[in-house]
Amino acid sequence: MSSHAHSTPVRPRRKLRLDDIQIVDTSMLKRALRGTVVGNTMEWYDVGVYGYLAVTMGAVFLPTAAASVQVLFSLGVFAATYIARPLGGIVFGRLGDRIGRQKVLATTLIMMASATFVVGLIPSYAAIGPVAPVILVVMKLLQGFSTGGEYAGVTTFVSEYAPDRRRGFFGGFLDLGSYLGFAFGALIVSIMQLTLGNQAMLDYGWRIPFLLAGPIGAIAVYFRLKIEESPAFQAMMDSVEAVEGPAPQTGILSILRTQWKPLLIAIVLVAMANTVGYALTSYMPTYLTDTLGYDPIHGTLLTIPVLVVMAAGIPVAGLLSDRIGRRPTIWIGAATMGVFAIPAFLLLAVGAVWSTFAGLFLMAIPTALLVGPLASALPALYPTSMRYGSMGISYNIAVAVFGGTAPVFIEAIMQGTGDPMTPAYYLIGFAVVGAAAAFGLRESARRPLPGSMPAVETPAEAIELVETQDENELLDLEELPLEPIAAA
Repeated sequence: MSSHAHSTPVRPRRKLRLDDIQIVDTSMLKRALRGTVVGNTMEWYDVGVYGYLAVTMGAVFLPTAAASVQVLFSLGVFAATYIARPLGGIVFGRLGDRIGRQKVLATTLIMMASATFVVGLIPSYAAIGPVAPVILVVMKLLQGFSTGGEYAGVTTFVSEYAPDRRRGFFGGFLDLGSYLGFAFGALIVSIMQLTLGNQAMLDYGWRIPFLLAGPIGAIAVYFRLKIEESPAFQAMMDSVEAVEGPAPQTGILSILRTQWKPLLIAIVLVAMANTVGYALTSYMPTYLTDTLGYDPIHGTLLTIPVLVVMAAGIPVAGLLSDRIGRRPTIWIGAATMGVFAIPAFLLLAVGAVWSTFAGLFLMAIPTALLVGPLASALPALYPTSMRYGSMGISYNIAVAVFGGTAPVFIEAIMQGTGDPMTPAYYLIGFAVVGAAAAFGLRESARRPLPGSMPAVETPAEAIELVETQDENELLDLEELPLEPIAAA
């Protein structure tokens, strides 16, 4: 006899009621956005400063080595930051799913800002010898560890705060903050280089952008401490307390066992987006200086306007994903990445200012289209009870293996082959793999997060949702946490 014969029939769930629906508090949403965006800006300010000082940092911390070794050391230290990220993602992700998003996000930001500030205080190689680069590596590892909990947390947090219909748009502001932070870091470095000159930068000027992380970090922490816990996490904890049951399992083994498929999809999608993102940001100053022969100042200045325009485009891409869906937006981004990669690097190779701008803008378009929807698409892959932890694992593994290491991989391959088109081929490969992975992505645009009730902006929206729940294609009542109708 079939085992299905004795299976317990599934009881129908009750209908969605008006008091089930979360009406988003706009003022709280804005405060949450401010508190998360400033942290992301802080994180990427450091990435920008270090990326644009890569050549200088190599000369400061390995002054006796060959120029090519200095560059590889500096990019290698940058990559080391990303090796620590998965561990931070696991540790802070588990904490975020157990004690709450807000507390963990305040902690990660304090650690991140402090480590950046300390980099500016490290004694020179001339003063303490090989201990100096060792301290630099330790501080960068600490930054990586704290940052591992940062992006996973802020995307989880904003997704749980935002209304379903505009989650992509609001999520896009996180990465707008990221790239503006990067551009701000680049601008500070440029001002230092223009006013101090090369020798002064080597002597002491490189410290100033890192030391600025102290006051910037203090402001960011102030904003972050003002935000309250996300409604979805609070609702989950309230329901656990109401039934006096055990807290949901959120450990790494539980996540790997139950979420392995969405984890793999997320890793590939993040790898694709971050490969082009880091090629444009962290690697491009080195490429423009070492391969195309620009002096460091012009190599930096040329990328700043591109970053600012691209940052403005990221919420637009998020908004597009709210309208046409996350998957179609990602496919468009992958297609432009594959098509534009070779023309972009051919334009860069011309060496003129106009062609360099044009090449950088061609890379910026797919970056915005890919990064824009991910802040809302990825958290929607996971249930509330393990969302932070799952994001911490998937995002940080992808960034560690494929994002932060992209600059050093591309530079090493290019030095080995002597082919300046290597980065273009690298990007095309990721575009193809990422586009394929998007087929497995759960379409989440304008839909409630898994395990959460619908979130809307106005009472009128809530009324309409209740009235149209039976024919609403964006609402699956079976997936909502509605208790079954009691048996007669």
